[in-house]
Amino acid sequence: MFYAILAAALVVLDQVVKYLVRANIPLGGNAPFIPFILDLTYVQNTGAAFSLLRQHTWVLTLTSAVVVLVMCWLVVKGFFKNRLGLFSAALVLAGGMGNLIDRVLFGFVTDMFQTVFMDFAVFNVADCCITIGVPLLFLYVWLYVGRDGKKEDEADGAGELPPDGN
Repeated sequence: MFYAILAAALVVLDQVVKYLVRANIPLGGNAPFIPFILDLTYVQNTGAAFSLLRQHTWVLTLTSAVVVLVMCWLVVKGFFKNRLGLFSAALVLAGGMGNLIDRVLFGFVTDMFQTVFMDFAVFNVADCCITIGVPLLFLYVWLYVGRDGKKEDEADGAGELPPDGN
């Protein structure tokens, strides 16, 4: 339940920040946020990270929807067995849902965080969730998937004699 609340809270945070940027900063305009680190710059991104596939918004919308549905299905089916898995799933789910909402409602994703100290893509809260969640998800799969069952099998069979007594 905690991870569902976390995912929902991150989606709300993402949407509130996007709304505030759209309401208070003109398209292409910016405002200082964290001096020498981040500015808030209102950008409408029809593509993915770094504006990739910007001419194919429908592909990104479909992909986001599939990712959200698959993550929900995996959570419901109990695929994630520990906190790392559930945390990474919550982040990926929140990021996918946050950007999916924008794509469905507006046909673009609202981006706003622009680094001042280096040239980098403008991004949003949902992008941060995805950027942190996906590597954690890979780490979870690498460390735990397929190993939980082996540990349980070894623990169940530890110290037992085979059925024939030998």
